[in-house]
Amino acid sequence: MHVLINFGYLVAAVLFIFGIKGMTTPKTAVRGNQLSAAGMLVAVVAALLEFQVVSYGYIILGIVVGAGIGIFLAKRIQMTSMPEMVAALNGFGGAASLLVASANYLEMSRGYELAAAAESAFPEPTMMWGIALILSILIGAVTLTGSFVAVGKLMGKLGDPASIGMFKAIVKVCFVLLIAGSAYFVASNPLEQGDLLIVMILICLLLGVALVIPIGGADMPVVIALLNSYSGLAGSATGFVLGNNGLIITGSLVGASGLILTTIMCKAMNRSLTNVLFGGSMAAKAGISRDENDAFYDGKVKTTSADEVAMLLDSASRVVFVPGYGLAVAQAQHATRELASMLQDRGIDVKYAIHPVAGRMPGHMNVLLAEAEVPYDQLVEMDVINPEFTQTDVAIVLGANDVTNPAASKDPESPIFGMPILEVQNAKTVIVVKRGLSPGFAGIPNALFINENSLMVHGDAKLVLQEMIAAMKDL
Repeated sequence: MHVLINFGYLVAAVLFIFGIKGMTTPKTAVRGNQLSAAGMLVAVVAALLEFQVVSYGYIILGIVVGAGIGIFLAKRIQMTSMPEMVAALNGFGGAASLLVASANYLEMSRGYELAAAAESAFPEPTMMWGIALILSILIGAVTLTGSFVAVGKLMGKLGDPASIGMFKAIVKVCFVLLIAGSAYFVASNPLEQGDLLIVMILICLLLGVALVIPIGGADMPVVIALLNSYSGLAGSATGFVLGNNGLIITGSLVGASGLILTTIMCKAMNRSLTNVLFGGSMAAKAGISRDENDAFYDGKVKTTSADEVAMLLDSASRVVFVPGYGLAVAQAQHATRELASMLQDRGIDVKYAIHPVAGRMPGHMNVLLAEAEVPYDQLVEMDVINPEFTQTDVAIVLGANDVTNPAASKDPESPIFGMPILEVQNAKTVIVVKRGLSPGFAGIPNALFINENSLMVHGDAKLVLQEMIAAMKDL
């Protein structure tokens, strides 16, 4: 049976690896999710066999309740709210590690107390068990509160603080207390330090809040990826606590893939991880006032109408759509696809330029456009599409701001300088669809909007696109 169980964990690990590989491209993402789900099923069955679960009543109840919640969320949650859901799931992953490791500690502590009362010997826990336990509980607690703070920021319920100094101080104090407390916890008999463990859990819950609150909205893709990694690391540590190979493998894969994704996101923003975590909001660094922002654009923005854009599109040979968070807010993905299909029917080459950090999470634009059944081969990554802008007749920017800002390559004083961007300014004509002229998450104006080849259509992206569609039909 032992061999069969380990073989099950091995099969689960292979399925997880192929699942992660499948999720690297939109075309294979669905299959990747299915393989990962199958791997998790195999791992759960193996774990139930390993721990010789006799009564499956609570197990079945948990499966039914969990599946019901999952189906409800999957049916109800809009694609535009997917970043919030992903962040929340990271938090639940951290909570699971926190609760499971805590339950194991309580079980061990109860056994220790009963043995002491009976004046019988009780095997002291190993140092490895103590280290794994403290890592599981503490990382899980940080992930829990940090993730839900991220949810609040993504929903717009929590803004950036006026001053991040207090939160930086809290983080430093928490780190010092946790290092000292963890060392004492592991060096002594952990089973006698229940009160200390509770205090450390509370400190970690506070640390999760203090770490994420100062981070600006523009950095949320990085934060989500990092918290995903945290949830994996917590799960892996929990695997060591329980002696469960499947959990160790699963957590390690999630932790490693999350760290790799975090690195990719930081590279895409030309920022270090420490700068994201401890640098606060880019908007705060920019420090531009509303009056300064208005003065930057005053009299320089050329506006146009949906009818005029329709005439430009009708005479174009190549059109590139550049989706951003404004598209997500307006839920304009279906209107975008409708307009694109209309252009294709007229023999116009259509593509979508995808920036890795456009939106609120990695792959946000891919998910939205996949919902509208945009063909995968039309989604073109930044490095591939950038050289093609010079041959593009019309680039339509839909709510994208910072990821199209030429300041990233031209202004050394800009907080986004060095960040790779979609070089839409090189297109023959740039159509910007935006509600207003407010700064993006970076808190700076966008010189693209005042370029000689740029025209702006003010309004909700979905409504503007619908007007363009109607105008195209009249031509």
